[in-house]
Amino acid sequence: MTQQQLKYVCLITAALALPLVVHSRYWMHVIIMAAMYMLLAFSVDLIYGYAGQINLGQAGFYAIGAYTTALLMLRPNLSYWTAMPLAGLTAGLFGLILGIPTLRLRGLYLGITTMGFSEIVRLVLLCWVDLTRGPMGLPGIPAPTIGSYIFNGLTPYYYLILTYLILAIICVRILAHSRVGKAWEAIREDDIAASAMGINIAYYKVAAFSIGAAMAGVAGSFFAVYISFVSPDAFKAIESFLIFAMPAVGGTATVAGPILGALIIYVLPEITRAFAMYRMLWVGALMVIVMVVSPKGLVWALSSLLARLRRINQPASLEGGTGSGTS
Repeated sequence: MTQQQLKYVCLITAALALPLVVHSRYWMHVIIMAAMYMLLAFSVDLIYGYAGQINLGQAGFYAIGAYTTALLMLRPNLSYWTAMPLAGLTAGLFGLILGIPTLRLRGLYLGITTMGFSEIVRLVLLCWVDLTRGPMGLPGIPAPTIGSYIFNGLTPYYYLILTYLILAIICVRILAHSRVGKAWEAIREDDIAASAMGINIAYYKVAAFSIGAAMAGVAGSFFAVYISFVSPDAFKAIESFLIFAMPAVGGTATVAGPILGALIIYVLPEITRAFAMYRMLWVGALMVIVMVVSPKGLVWALSSLLARLRRINQPASLEGGTGSGTS
């Protein structure tokens, strides 16, 4: 087992043991929501960090997943294990539908288009009262069950979202190291050069949108059953901004980046609750500072700093080693 694999095993073991250590229901709820936002951060990082496409409308796919699950469980009374994959597929299908007409758009234009899509989804949910009950939302979404076991309490939901998060990280890493990931990297760096090399730009861009949207749909599906209530207020444009900010601040195209970003943007305001009302102020300020100092995020800045410190310490350690040998 390599050192990196051993590190991942230790982290997963620590994550599995967390409910044994955290006895506060409030902090357990914060940890569950943080894990869900980490899943959303990975979903947007797949589109932005790996494929280089700015997506400011991830809350739209998140909402589609949540409402699809709620409607399927309340109307035809489907089980959660049937509704969840259908929610992911539905969100992925909308990602495909949005990805095709936006192929020619880049940068800010693409970001504004995705933001508009998210607002359209929210307004449809708000105005289609016969289906969604509009601003009243959909209450009473049943809990998932496995045989006679009903998800009751926070611990089963923690292990459920942890499973989704680990699977999402594995999928993202496999894709990043595959031919698909290399194609996304080439498109992110220079899509004209990538096209000249024979890479099918349209195919890989739409694939990134669709896979990222499906991941957000699964996160929305979890949100629906965990909270047992969905309403359009939970999917405002500010949600898209915060989800996008998580990998941007933490570090794009890395495993640690979206996790660090979710901890900073979601958990830190809970720790400093007295200043939570200023969250958007300091999140905005943090984004400005990170984009100026290290546009790829804090993880990349820390990696660069550690590499410089190693280079500075290396001659000193070699000199020290020579001196001790002489004496």
